[in-house]
Amino acid sequence: MHKVLSFFIIAFVLSSVVSGQNKSNLELTDIFNLEFVSDPQVSPDGTKIIYVRNFKDIMTDKNLSNLWIVNFDGTQNRPLTTGNHNDVAPRWSHDGTRIVFKSNMQDNKNKLFMMWMDTKEFVALTNSKSSPTAVSWSHDDTHLAFTMFAPKKSESIVKLPPKPEGAKWNKPPIYIDELNYRRDGQGYYKGGNRQLFILSTDGGTPRQITFSEHNHGTPIWSKDNSSLYFSANLHENHEFEPRNSEIYELKLADNSVRALTNRLGPDNGPVLSPDGKHIAYTGLDDKYQGYQISKLYIMNADGTNSRLLSGDFDRTIQNIRWSGDGKGLYFQYNDKGDTKIGFISTSGKMTKMVDKLGGLSLGRPYNAASFTVSNNNKFAYTLGSTGHPADLGTFYKNSARRITALNDDIFSYRNLAKVEELWWESSFDQRKIQGWLVKPPNYDPSKKYPLILEIHGGPFASYGSVFSAEIQLYAAQGYLVLYTNPRGSSGYGEEFGNLIHHDYPNHDYDDLMSGVDAVIKKGIVDEKNMFVTGGSGGGVLSAWIVGKTDRFAAAVVAKPVINWYSFVLYADGPGFFYKYWFPNKPWEDPSSYLKRSPLSYVGNISTPTMLLTGEQDYRTPIAESEQFYAALKLEKVETAMVRIPGASHGIANKPSNLVAKIASVLAWFEKYKNE
Repeated sequence: MHKVLSFFIIAFVLSSVVSGQNKSNLELTDIFNLEFVSDPQVSPDGTKIIYVRNFKDIMTDKNLSNLWIVNFDGTQNRPLTTGNHNDVAPRWSHDGTRIVFKSNMQDNKNKLFMMWMDTKEFVALTNSKSSPTAVSWSHDDTHLAFTMFAPKKSESIVKLPPKPEGAKWNKPPIYIDELNYRRDGQGYYKGGNRQLFILSTDGGTPRQITFSEHNHGTPIWSKDNSSLYFSANLHENHEFEPRNSEIYELKLADNSVRALTNRLGPDNGPVLSPDGKHIAYTGLDDKYQGYQISKLYIMNADGTNSRLLSGDFDRTIQNIRWSGDGKGLYFQYNDKGDTKIGFISTSGKMTKMVDKLGGLSLGRPYNAASFTVSNNNKFAYTLGSTGHPADLGTFYKNSARRITALNDDIFSYRNLAKVEELWWESSFDQRKIQGWLVKPPNYDPSKKYPLILEIHGGPFASYGSVFSAEIQLYAAQGYLVLYTNPRGSSGYGEEFGNLIHHDYPNHDYDDLMSGVDAVIKKGIVDEKNMFVTGGSGGGVLSAWIVGKTDRFAAAVVAKPVINWYSFVLYADGPGFFYKYWFPNKPWEDPSSYLKRSPLSYVGNISTPTMLLTGEQDYRTPIAESEQFYAALKLEKVETAMVRIPGASHGIANKPSNLVAKIASVLAWFEKYKNE
């Protein structure tokens, strides 16, 4: 349940602060007490905000969420839903009198609910086996459009003879003939696709309106409610060109579908202008590069006169929203470790509006955020910082405000580590590299501390000035922690991101080692006790590092790629990784795969190395870790393998999995700490 403090608890906390009682450092079980805001939805008139309040249950080991509502000025902050379940994805009707949201409150099945805002009464609109996603209201608020998985029985060519009555045979063999047959976090695909449905807001049965062999994206309504616009990859070769999506129009009169865009590359996220005459969307001309900037385009609602609006703006544009007057669009972008909201007029003029968005992860300090804007240009967004997970922020007429402080109760008696931004030059080419140094609570500048280098995944992703329970817990145990954005990271432009195109890992190693050297120059590092860890792409680099240097006392390589040859054929995107991350297929150019595989350098390794991966990870399958573990054992390197049962690539599908990961890393480093 939520942390609802009684009068006596509040009095105790206040008296402790007043009396100057010493705070203690964060503990692993504090992860179960941390909350954060996500998906803030401002009402059309800008008077109220509904947001998702995320919390955890230590007894059932679940990530849970309820909906809360607050006035835009911060008053009357109160729950809309309560209970130990998941209420998510609130969406206002255009007239602001109702919302729809998803919840598993009734029977642990995710259903679509509608709530009347005057009485707070609600009703389930669906009761299907699959859960609706990506819901949008018609402009007259009489219908909803959404996507939902529509199962389709897959026929097997394997026919078994009938078994004798009473015989107990094994389950029949599973017949697979698709290129993409499983996905991380979802498991093995069942037959079917994500189709479009419409449903009356008076209730009834959802009506399926697409029946293709493809998955369909978020639908939006035309101004006259006669059509739906959506993005999808409906091409015949969609498995082999996985990014080649288009914007489509579906006429509800006859369910006919036609493409409004037509180029090689992704066109996504259509948003209709207030007058219904234009569609804005994001996309790019695909060059098969590892890192490509997604740009903003506008076209007429019939698909004519498409034009690039964002010009040479060298940051990826996300989450586009029209201004109420239709004279421009708001959007979200990452810039040097900070997530911001910008505005671009229909003539192409750019303006920065808000910064310091983020805080949506309690694990590592990734840039992630969300915002919405009302018809009169009032913003609600996830406000992040290194000192707290996402809270609710508002912005109006150049004034930003923090509305919630969900974790002040915990932070009133727990110390937090201080985070300092750093820049240094790479030893390879003197490029400027950004990072953050986290100092232990009660830091003493006269002492030297052990150092952990923590490396982000992706590799085309970015860390930033946001809260990370994982990093904070390392610091709470007396470690300096350095986290960085080496070459290839997003938020620094397309050229910087593509410095590792067909060249990863390589000189990102130099960026990381230069960062370690920059911290050592401060005279605060115990050089006998330096450690390295990272997950996914950071696992690749951690394994690469111990094959290149023995300067670290121990390493934890989490959910890595060890052998690129096996990875591109075994991961959940076989049509993607070889095409964008390598110049050729593995058997056409095995040398390029081997020279970039950490497995090739296992003979150089002397650093004690732990492998850590979720057993249900289909992005960097655990077979990658098993290969490295066996190789290290054969080389008689001190090694161990930690397998997280039931965990996918994200690991923290249960709070205890995140606790287990952090505890494992700390245990390994403590084991090899030099006195």
